[in-house]
Amino acid sequence: MIKSMTGFGHGECSYNNKKIIVELKAVNHRYLDLSIKTPRGFAKFEGLIRNYLSDRLDRGKIDVFVNYEENADSQYEIIYNENIAKMYYDKIQQISNEFGIDGSISAASLSRYNEVLELQEVEESTEEIEKLLTDALQSACDEIIDNRTREGERLREDLLAKLEDLSKDVSFVEKKSPEIVEEYKTKLREKIADLLNDSNIDENRLAMEVTIFADKICIDEEIVRLKSHINEVKDALNSDEPVGRKLDFVAQELNREANTILSKSSDAEVANTGINMKTLIEKIREQIQNIE
Repeated sequence: MIKSMTGFGHGECSYNNKKIIVELKAVNHRYLDLSIKTPRGFAKFEGLIRNYLSDRLDRGKIDVFVNYEENADSQYEIIYNENIAKMYYDKIQQISNEFGIDGSISAASLSRYNEVLELQEVEESTEEIEKLLTDALQSACDEIIDNRTREGERLREDLLAKLEDLSKDVSFVEKKSPEIVEEYKTKLREKIADLLNDSNIDENRLAMEVTIFADKICIDEEIVRLKSHINEVKDALNSDEPVGRKLDFVAQELNREANTILSKSSDAEVANTGINMKTLIEKIREQIQNIE
């Protein structure tokens, strides 16, 4: 089914006191345009984000917001250097024996010596962050695609209704076209008869004039192309592939044929119908601008 280009997606994933939140906001655009905002230290993951979104989204201006949350306590750890502690303890005992003084020492006091205990910042695992980021991206993408699909279905129904109205106008013009020639022939015959005071009319000359007129206002080719383009749009609306750019081109062709019909029109009803056709086509084109 067709998809709209507008939508919003939210995804988050957490593990080991770490959380990544991804938000996607999409609006119409001729191509896929990604604007990515990440926290400090996440620039190295921009390629991953671009590749993932490019695989799943085809068109639209997508604003990507990545937020990273981490428990402050999990950023550091205390390192116990056992060998250094033993060296301090042994030296204290040596001093005690050499000078005959009390050599008792508590664990708390031993821990205060340099480098027995060290506070170190925990190095983040790139693989773990990538996994969290990918899972959050997947959730956000799933949501935005669902939103775009639902909106796409509404667009499809609206477009089909407009195409049905357009088809009715095309059928009217197709039916009316031969009648215009006959009306012209009748009026021309009456005019010539008045001019000749009911004298004999040259049927060959009359036929030639009517043929010239019929050729001048003939819209058979435009009718055939309009019907073909309408069916092409209907088929595309049932496609699972991105069809927005294709439909934009077809809408231009629909407008071209309607313009030609209007320029050839010599009948008020056909002219009014042609104007209505152009109005419908413009509305169709506006809706097509929203399709991925």
